[in-house]
Amino acid sequence: MAELAQRVATRRDRRAFETLFDFFAPRLKAYLRKLGLDDGIAEEICQEVMVVLWNKADLFDPARSSLSTWLFRIARNRRIDLARRTRANVLDEQDPSLQPDAPEMPDKGIDAEKLRAGVSAALEALPPDQREAIRMAFFLGYTHSQISQETGLPMGTVKSRIRLAFARLRGVLEQDPTVDTD
Repeated sequence: MAELAQRVATRRDRRAFETLFDFFAPRLKAYLRKLGLDDGIAEEICQEVMVVLWNKADLFDPARSSLSTWLFRIARNRRIDLARRTRANVLDEQDPSLQPDAPEMPDKGIDAEKLRAGVSAALEALPPDQREAIRMAFFLGYTHSQISQETGLPMGTVKSRIRLAFARLRGVLEQDPTVDTD
């Protein structure tokens, strides 16, 4: 058999290939069927293995294994690849990431709206310079140094305005009994 594979590799000998095909194809198919593949899939993988024999017979090394071992290993690896591809395409319906989020409780939406309204009113109550520092830092995403450059104010002034604004916001929000800040 190794001699026939050598002839396929070196001379692309069709008769040698036909002989190998007639011998190995039914055995490979039976092996794949025994591994649980249906007839069509087993036939397809068997064909792929024989195409590998035709195109890559030069990779067969008789010093490392017999031709049958080489071909059956290729068939087994193709079956494993197929199983991996099939498994990768199947979604686990119990996967938590595929489960819908629990519906939000109606009172949570009301609480969030109260909090938004309270924060908005507290922001409006701030002096304009502090409100602008908060807007730039938290709504525009500026760093303290960017705010300093943008406004021309010293860095210490920017930090002080933000710190004072936070203190006022905290005081206003803690006094409002309708706003739950927990």
